[in-house]
Amino acid sequence: MSNGLLSFKIRTVGIVFGVAIMGAWTGCVGYVDRGEPVVMYPIEPVAQTTFVIEDDYVYYPSYQIYYSSRRHQYAYRDGHNWISRPAPRGVTINQLQASPSVQMEFHDSPVQHHEAVAKQYPKNWSPSRANPERKENRKDEQRDKRNDNQH
Repeated sequence: MSNGLLSFKIRTVGIVFGVAIMGAWTGCVGYVDRGEPVVMYPIEPVAQTTFVIEDDYVYYPSYQIYYSSRRHQYAYRDGHNWISRPAPRGVTINQLQASPSVQMEFHDSPVQHHEAVAKQYPKNWSPSRANPERKENRKDEQRDKRNDNQH
């Protein structure tokens, strides 16, 4: 075979191959967009279950420290900042647990509630002195009942 014929075949194959590649890149030549509407169906939502685990706190008034049993963290103020740690600073866990404590009713950050909590449970708070007015009110109620029964 001569070099001229071989060269012609290689060029022809290259041209055919190039046209095929270009046709593939550009898509079908005979395609015409007729503007027909495309029907789209809404995707049905998949039911999901979301679990929200709320924080629970125990407050230790003597130390102004909160403990989250869910997070296993102690939250307290350090200067002007609130911090959360696995162990409190400046007091042992045994000392803390031996001091009076109160189960909190809120389930978000103690930062949001501390001012009111500290007023309700001052540093010298203890369960025996929790509501002295209630004891006095009960004594007054009992005295009133006795007086009513005597009349």
